[in-house]
Amino acid sequence: MTILCVRFQLPPMYEAALPGLLGLLEEFTPVVEALPPDGALADLRGAERYFGRTAVELAAVIRVRALALHGVDCVIGAGPGPMLARMALGTARPGVTGVLPAGPEGIADLPVTALPGVGTATARTLCEYGLDTLGRVAAAPLSTLQRLVGAKAGRELQEKANGVDRGRVVPNGVSRSLVEERRFDRDELNPEQHRRALVSAAEELGARLRAVEKVSRTLTLTVRYADRSATARTRTLAEPTAHSPALTATAYGMYDALGLQRARVRAIALRAEGLRPVEQASHQLTFDPVDEKVRRIEEVADRARARFGPRAVMPGRLAA
Repeated sequence: MTILCVRFQLPPMYEAALPGLLGLLEEFTPVVEALPPDGALADLRGAERYFGRTAVELAAVIRVRALALHGVDCVIGAGPGPMLARMALGTARPGVTGVLPAGPEGIADLPVTALPGVGTATARTLCEYGLDTLGRVAAAPLSTLQRLVGAKAGRELQEKANGVDRGRVVPNGVSRSLVEERRFDRDELNPEQHRRALVSAAEELGARLRAVEKVSRTLTLTVRYADRSATARTRTLAEPTAHSPALTATAYGMYDALGLQRARVRAIALRAEGLRPVEQASHQLTFDPVDEKVRRIEEVADRARARFGPRAVMPGRLAA
């Protein structure tokens, strides 16, 4: 086990502590990849030799130091590669590092949803054909998987189900981002209220991006539930944008893909990441007069909000 996937149990909207926690990991290895808003990957191959301890033993030290120095607990998964470390995180619990070995045997009994990149729709398709565990997926003929999920996706799915982990830890810093969170007064079950929160967050996020003359490359949706667990999904936008309708449509797509049914939701957050100056971004011309009209209206609305306050102009769905 040489790779750790660490998720710090930060309170909502307290991501300012993440750089300091990344510095804690960098005391053991310079090969640290930030996974905002609350996680990181760390390659401990050199650290194991230097400290004379295994990655699992070092994980225990990291957990104690995070608590002692920052007052933050964490859950940690360990594996021979980044993919397996992420999967091991799902088997971890406070105080106990989750571990997955190399090869298909260690992950054969896990459900297909444990595999990174397998969403609700793909899992449903596989389960309809009895491929509900990674062991069954690994044993399935490649031609069958490719017929079910596509040629490239089928090949990657079979490799991952067999424990083939081609990923690597790429050192980086905490990417600059903007976040908008909407908390409900009580645990909310109504999907329409969830969508209303998404519209509100996307509108505000777009306005903030336009105010600082930035565009976003990726959007992350985080749904926090009544039991304090959370689900996060990230999607790359078709083009870098600060256009609120584009952000809203992407947020809707990620929310629908979660397939929530009677979920007790406590908060919904949208995070714009991969920010870059607007002058460095390109916009695909559509020759659609409706799209151009919407963008002009958006500019006018921004000026009205700047002069008369944030509630001067808002979508009709929010005003109702």
